[in-house]
Amino acid sequence: MRVRAVRTDQLAAVRDADWVDPARHPYVEGETAWVPVKKGFSFERELPDRCTYGGRGFFMLGDVAVIHGTRPTLQEIEEIVSFRHPHGVLWIEALAGVTRTPETECLWGDVGEVCHRESGYTYHLDPRKVMFAQGNRDEKMRMARLVREGAKDARVADMFAGIGYFTIPMAGSGARVHAMEINPVAFGYLQRNIAENGLGDRVEAACGDCRTLLSGDYDRVVMGHFDAATILPAVFPHVHAGSIIHVHSIGDVTEAILASAEGAGFCASIHVHKVKKYRPHMWHVVQDVTLA
Repeated sequence: MRVRAVRTDQLAAVRDADWVDPARHPYVEGETAWVPVKKGFSFERELPDRCTYGGRGFFMLGDVAVIHGTRPTLQEIEEIVSFRHPHGVLWIEALAGVTRTPETECLWGDVGEVCHRESGYTYHLDPRKVMFAQGNRDEKMRMARLVREGAKDARVADMFAGIGYFTIPMAGSGARVHAMEINPVAFGYLQRNIAENGLGDRVEAACGDCRTLLSGDYDRVVMGHFDAATILPAVFPHVHAGSIIHVHSIGDVTEAILASAEGAGFCASIHVHKVKKYRPHMWHVVQDVTLA
């Protein structure tokens, strides 16, 4: 793999560069990320291909391997430990209630608070206590790109902010973000991550029910919850013609969004963007709703 060295805190800035190969992930060593280079562009060194892994799916949060879905077998756990040598292996069985609190079990080693690096940003969290939207990585970066391409200093509402999955990259890309989170544990990490990434002057954070915390007028609204379409009536008093609302859902809810917008006196154009496969024949999608 042909690569160039980039400081990890500069990853977000080079993500859309013409030389970056988006089909491959950077390899991180400490504070240096070795970013894959497209064929035909200059590179600094060539790394050998890493060992392939064909076992049970998992992802790394800091030094902890996290598994979703059915309970893994002992063999699957041993394969993960042999491949990535994590500090611990955590199984997340489900996310409970409106606060999306993980129901977890440590299956190997030790699991506690972690420091996770993603796309040049730092996130502190305890995966036993709060969720991390790892599968939405491309969507987080898409939102950052849309902010960079949009109006300067746009005011954005992040209605289900969690620990800052969307808030951090959007604020880092120039938005003024009003971040709302109902889970007090996640909200504590949200505040910490805002400070850790030096974005305190770009983010206003509030703990509570986002339906009652919305205030003023927003250029963009991110609704990262699968029931977002049912909450739209609370949003319409705080947007204007030209505002864009990003409505997450399982499956296409375009008709419900159009009806809700019409009831609030808006016309809407909608682009449906697929995020990831959620279950067989069903996708996690985002409806990008532009109001007029």
